[in-house]
Amino acid sequence: MPPAPRTLNIGILAHVDAGKTSLTERLLFDTGTIRRLGSVDDGSTQTDTGAIERQRGITVHSAVAAFRVGDTQVNLIDTPGHSDFVAEVERALGVLDAAVLVLSAVEGVQAQTRVLMRTLREARLPTLVFANKIDRAGARTDALIAEIRRKLTPHAASMTHVRDAGTRAATTEPRTFTDPRFRSALGELLAEHDDTLLARVVDGPEPTPADLSGALADQTAKALVHPVYFGSAIGGQGVDALIAAIVAMAPEPAQNPAPDPAAPPRGTVFAVERDPSSGHKTAYLRLFEGEVTNRQWLTFASPGTRTTHTGRLTALDVVGAGTDDSRTSLAPGNIGKLRGLPDIRVGDHLGRPPARTPRFAAPTLQSVVRPREPGTTQAARLHRALTDLAEQDPLIRARTEPGGAISVLLYGEVQKEVIAATLADAYGIAAVFEPSRTVCTERLTGTGEAVVGMDRGPAPTGHWATVGLRVTPAPYGSGTAFRYETELGALPRAFHQAIEETVHEALRAGCGPHGWAVTDCAVTLVRSGFNSIFSTAGDFRALTRIVLGRAVREAGTTVHEPYRAFELEVPPDTLATVAARLTAMGALIEESRAAGEAWPLRGTVAARLVAAIEQRLPGLTHGEGVWWSRPADERPVTVREPVDAPASDTAPGTAPGKPNDGLA
Repeated sequence: MPPAPRTLNIGILAHVDAGKTSLTERLLFDTGTIRRLGSVDDGSTQTDTGAIERQRGITVHSAVAAFRVGDTQVNLIDTPGHSDFVAEVERALGVLDAAVLVLSAVEGVQAQTRVLMRTLREARLPTLVFANKIDRAGARTDALIAEIRRKLTPHAASMTHVRDAGTRAATTEPRTFTDPRFRSALGELLAEHDDTLLARVVDGPEPTPADLSGALADQTAKALVHPVYFGSAIGGQGVDALIAAIVAMAPEPAQNPAPDPAAPPRGTVFAVERDPSSGHKTAYLRLFEGEVTNRQWLTFASPGTRTTHTGRLTALDVVGAGTDDSRTSLAPGNIGKLRGLPDIRVGDHLGRPPARTPRFAAPTLQSVVRPREPGTTQAARLHRALTDLAEQDPLIRARTEPGGAISVLLYGEVQKEVIAATLADAYGIAAVFEPSRTVCTERLTGTGEAVVGMDRGPAPTGHWATVGLRVTPAPYGSGTAFRYETELGALPRAFHQAIEETVHEALRAGCGPHGWAVTDCAVTLVRSGFNSIFSTAGDFRALTRIVLGRAVREAGTTVHEPYRAFELEVPPDTLATVAARLTAMGALIEESRAAGEAWPLRGTVAARLVAAIEQRLPGLTHGEGVWWSRPADERPVTVREPVDAPASDTAPGTAPGKPNDGLA
């Protein structure tokens, strides 16, 4: 039997409309995986399979396709390009071996391109850059390389020579080591990370083509250098060179050539699909160690919790294994589609937690959703549908609000539109979304304690249980922790579990005086008791919510709103106007300096004001402003009244209040 092919898991990332999905389609076509080249415009691509994706021409969920070149199988993971779906991208990063960052040779480096490159560099993922659309009017080559080095990475190696850029006659040819100018420029770039190579560049003997080729492959694998290839996904120019680079330069993942079947399997679920008609789930698992076979019993753990679930596979499909492939098991480095696991969720891990756990930026918006047609039946259908969608993206966190409405967490308005369209198309539910509001949190200002217990009968609340809880503040960013001062054997295990699970659920749901989630605190069980005849887990769940709420109110809380760190490049003649507007709305400008034709600004601003800035920025900068932001921290906000409906455009430091975006 021939050896299994080497497997590489490559992510395709890009700013929206840069041609990411078209490139994925071209890679599959040029390697003979598909016979017909699909189109984003007519909705016939292999990876955008959802109705919403085909209608809008954007990628919403990560999708996987595979091709082979020689003895190498490449699994392509096509990720969303719109910033509203950044969590989908971050999930994919945890299962990748390398990435291809796509940008347009016409539009160049855009805001989301910079965000993605920063993320890739922080993850130290080897990354190739593909400059697409060289056959479009306005395409740039040398100027684009300079922009990439200025805005993305100073260590960009131009690997392609382009003729007639910006015309339909554009062609490419790979740069070769026989070209002395290319050899010299590449040697100087690589020498920045290699002292031995630097000595040879300066003093001789001159590095040979083999030296440079080996150093380029090594430094690319270490994410020190980023080769740049020009081409056209639609026309096919330059794609063959990119394919060769993916196979030659992307690193081989750390995997055993002959996996030990006895080793415990370890992997991560990075995507989940649900068939709307049958309700059956398909989970995408990247396996790092061990082996998974069909009909095997597997136990998965949910990230950040102690919750586990066990199920037996009813079907296993290895991505890239054709009908004639003899592989019937999932080996390390490969991706498998698993079915028969009803409780599986995105982010679940098999075996010990992954070494590189993605850190998701939490959604900063919340919206209440109601069915357009009133009635308990419609509300129940809506709740089930949103629960299904939350399995695919746990960060939207659908929950029932007082009065029966349902709230979801969001990254932006485009995501809201996609969810509404999905509810209508996949579930037949017409939903109405209220205006989005900024998600705040509450943090304890002191220590609080509360106890409710049984005497000789049920507690005053009517529950057969005794629960005493103490809440104390914890360091910023530490999350929530549950501890015991009582003996673990003092309660049956089911009652202990009911208390702990309810504590975490109640903190997330908002048990503080202002109704926001309470975070960065420790909750300690200080008293417990039960009746061996009458007590149930339900008694402890209900009473824990009451006691925790009292303890939190005694401790007191402050409301915090999210802030974002921003970088902004504006033309010099607009600097004064832009800086004045940003300052008026409460932004703190921490740095500004001249840099060539643009003036960079850095600072922080309330997350609820970012959308207003992005809407007004083109008009303030003649369309030349480049904005980038990322989650920073949270800061106290003055609460004028109970924060049950905070405005998304109130003045900084107050919630709610008179709308004021500072950009009028």
